[in-house]
Amino acid sequence: MMNNLANQISHFKHEIEKTAFFEVVGNVSRINGVLIEVKGLNAPIGAVCEIDNDGRRIMAQVVGFEEDILFLMPEHATHGIQPHDPVTLKSKELFVPVGHALLGRVVDGSGVPLDDEGDLAGAEWVSLSTTAINPLHRKPISEPLDVGVRALNSLLTIGVGQRIGLFAGSGVGKSVLLGMLTQFAEADMIVLGLIGERGREVQEFIRDHIGAAKHKSVVVAAPADESPYHRLQGAFYATRIAEYFRAQGKTVLLLMDSLTRVAQAKRELALALGEMPASRGFPPSVFQTLPQLVERAGNDRQGGSITALYTVLAEGDDLQDPVVDCARAILDGHIVLSRQLAERAHYPAIDIEASISRVMNKVLPKSALEKAKKLRILLSHYAANEDFIKLGVYQEGKDQLLDEAIKKMPKIKAFLQQADDEKVTLEACSAKLDEILK
Repeated sequence: MMNNLANQISHFKHEIEKTAFFEVVGNVSRINGVLIEVKGLNAPIGAVCEIDNDGRRIMAQVVGFEEDILFLMPEHATHGIQPHDPVTLKSKELFVPVGHALLGRVVDGSGVPLDDEGDLAGAEWVSLSTTAINPLHRKPISEPLDVGVRALNSLLTIGVGQRIGLFAGSGVGKSVLLGMLTQFAEADMIVLGLIGERGREVQEFIRDHIGAAKHKSVVVAAPADESPYHRLQGAFYATRIAEYFRAQGKTVLLLMDSLTRVAQAKRELALALGEMPASRGFPPSVFQTLPQLVERAGNDRQGGSITALYTVLAEGDDLQDPVVDCARAILDGHIVLSRQLAERAHYPAIDIEASISRVMNKVLPKSALEKAKKLRILLSHYAANEDFIKLGVYQEGKDQLLDEAIKKMPKIKAFLQQADDEKVTLEACSAKLDEILK
């Protein structure tokens, strides 16, 4: 009874807050690419407006202005909008649904269900925007998160509250690894932001990779055919859902695929607003937006956490791409997927030498760190001499460390490979490392 009353109060509060107390109507004056120009209406950045197109209601958000002209970005296509269509201010900020009602559901970047399972009964409505956490109010990262993947648990251990990047080109097993993390990670809630992906891939990921974790997962899907603002909004909405659960003291895993598509959506929007391109066509505001998104993850003072993994598409396997370079600087580590390993059917195709977890030394005991260091040394020494070994130039006995690496390499390679339906705990990983290194 009390829960129903609280939900009703939350709903009424949302309706009151989003309602303009006096109605001011503007008109569409021009459509410039993806932007709608409106005259006669005064509204702040982020305000939600409604365009009346012969009875069809089109929602749009204020993204910029110039003197008395507002620039609006519609949620969907501009098809059918006519000159002088009336535009009404509906709310000075965007409200979105959050809460347990979203668990097991698939929604778009505005919180509209996509899964034909009915309305989000009992959802709470909150503002999409929040204030940043004081960096001194964050709980330090001190505990490991068991993600069920041997290579990550052992050599790239992820801490509860860490933000880490998954750098990969196309077709190297990125989606499969995300699916493994979704099913195996020891998290209370999982929020997946599928931003800018093909519609087919969204459907396949939900069908093939979420599995038994569906009951504790929320999927926010803003595919490639959505407007750039809707895709950008989808990324912030997924983060807002994760923040809601964190505030309840939950351990949340936020998986966002991909940060590159978020950057591209922001680029489209910024260029449409007239911002000049800087680094490989990306305007400066792109590199301001990415930290604003990423910094919302992490731990809070009350004990809740958002451990976030952002995929970053390395176009043409270029790890010096501007978005890749920016992500490396603002994240707490990176996992690199190698095309060479994928071509050898080595899955997950994690390049251990090129990857790093910057909090691993804070979440594992010294003994575990020593074992990880020893395995890394063996891998690195073998890789540096692999050509000599394959050509038969190297003679056994000349390098004791290399002899050990050659002897143990079959077991090491087997250890780093894992089937997508096989879960391996932190404890099991440690025991297996002991067996390999003894």
